[in-house]
Formats: sequence, structure tokens, C-alpha cells
Amino acid sequence: MEIPPKSPDGSEKSPQSKELLTSNTASTLCISSRSESVWTSTSRSKWDIYHKPVIVMSVGAAVFLFGIVITSLSCIQIKNKNVYKMCGPAFLSLGLMLLVCGLVWIPIIRKKQKQRQKSQFLQSLKSFFFNC
Repeated sequence: MEIPPKSPDGSEKSPQSKELLTSNTASTLCISSRSESVWTSTSRSKWDIYHKPVIVMSVGAAVFLFGIVITSLSCIQIKNKNVYKMCGPAFLSLGLMLLVCGLVWIPIIRKKQKQRQKSQFLQSLKSFFFNC
């Protein structure tokens, strides 16, 4: 004889309630994984669309310039020369990586925007023909 599991409040759960709980959780996960911007038709400004890649590129450029300064200090400074020789190239590579990531991110966003516009146009066209 199997005893049904009890919930934290002490009541017993039936197999049906377990099923409902699982299906409710799955639908919640499915809903939360979707982006809201796909379902809303409000237009966003260019800053709202491109602010993340612009920030990444700005930080990358700043770190890259800092790496140039640190590397050039290794040629000029005699004190702590080994530290500058190790840190300079690290900042150069990190800054360059961030800069390139930001530069690659912009065309990806543009492509997604075009696909979204095309998808919205096809949905409106489909709804026009099927609702008539």
C-alpha cells in the first residue's frame, strides 16, 4: 500500500494534482522563454535597439587604448618593466575582443530586425486574407 506524498501544508496530493502542477510549470517556462518584443508592435528607438553593442564597443575601445598605454609604458619605464610587458598585451587582446564582438553584434541585430519586420508583414497579410 503506497502512501501519497504530502504537500508542505500537510494535505495529500493526488496524481492528478501532480500532473496539473507539471503542465502548469511547463507552460510557464514556455511563456517566460519567449521575448516580449516579438509579440508587441511598439517601435523602439535606435538607442533601445543598439545600446548593448555600443556599450560593449566603447568598453572594448577604452580597454584597448589602456592596453596601448600600458604597452608603451613598458618601452619607456624602467621600473616594473616586466609587469607592463605582461599586462599590456592582456589589455590589448581583451579590448580588441570586446571591440570585435560589438562590431559583429550590430549586423546580427540588423538581420533580426529585418526578419521580425518580414514576419510581422506575413502575419498581417495572413490575418487579412483569413479574416475576410
